[in-house]
Amino acid sequence: MLRVLVTGAAGLLGGEVCARLIDAGHRVTALVHRTPEMRANDGTAVAARTLTGDVSQPRFAWNDELFAKVAQTHDVVIHCAATVRFDLDEADYRAVNVDGVAHMLELAAAGSMAVLHVSTAYVCGARDGTIREDDPLPDGGFANGYEASKAAGERLVRASNLRWAIARPSIVVGEYASGAIRQFDTTYSAFKLIAEGRVKHMPARAGATLDFVPIDHVAKGIVTIAATSGASSGGTFHLVSGQPLPVADFTGAIGAYSQFREPELVAPEIFDLASLPAIERRLFKRIAGLYASYFQRDPHFDDSAFRKLGGESCPATGKPYIHRLIDYCIEAGFLPNA
Repeated sequence: MLRVLVTGAAGLLGGEVCARLIDAGHRVTALVHRTPEMRANDGTAVAARTLTGDVSQPRFAWNDELFAKVAQTHDVVIHCAATVRFDLDEADYRAVNVDGVAHMLELAAAGSMAVLHVSTAYVCGARDGTIREDDPLPDGGFANGYEASKAAGERLVRASNLRWAIARPSIVVGEYASGAIRQFDTTYSAFKLIAEGRVKHMPARAGATLDFVPIDHVAKGIVTIAATSGASSGGTFHLVSGQPLPVADFTGAIGAYSQFREPELVAPEIFDLASLPAIERRLFKRIAGLYASYFQRDPHFDDSAFRKLGGESCPATGKPYIHRLIDYCIEAGFLPNA
């Protein structure tokens, strides 16, 4: 049994990780900030001990006594806490995704805790082709401040003298068998605008792909890495589908539903934002455009290290899986029925 501290435990991924850790028999302390309740992806409450803290503050804004107690009574910290928005200022990214990592490492060092840091596969930046888990981090070329801040956080982890491992999910979406997801945010916000025809044009490069990964594969992978801290120490692990989905197949799946509109994919070099109708232009700039870079890249994430560690790969995530995701969005009322 491990004594595990999970930061960002009220988040979508953090809640599911906590639920799976408890099911596996580990003792979990859940760090929460503004949202006190934790839920698994299926919506059930997670019965874990909770602590309130702010990763952006030194020592999580705890007093010395609490800081020391938490550090000395846990074996490993799984750092899920992060801002995943794409529209923030650099200072906001630094406070949570960089300084938050530094504060987490300080806590881990105080108790000689092992560290499992949750990053993103897209720290590869704008690179295409095969992306290996042991490739060096790029110095630049990131599509947004989120990616840059996650790379900066990784560098802090790697420079520490702690026992660490890094988990890198790709684009986390609904549960594999049903498509279910507890909350519709980030990628889903742009997906809704596209499917409902409010954003009718997307700049997309020919051959671009998306790596959608089921949340259950990611959460299970994180638990596996944490539970094998000896074998995983010093390792970086892609928690990805490893099955690049052509952007055209994704938009085609949307267009297969009579109530939705398949967007027009426009070559980036001729995409003209100013020519769009005013409402579409506003929605593109505020939401959909934040994700446009993912329609222009073709990374192929290799997950050999994780498959060797965990003994399994992600199940098939082709068109049938995309339809399950869409069907769940309709069933849950997030997207309109026919």
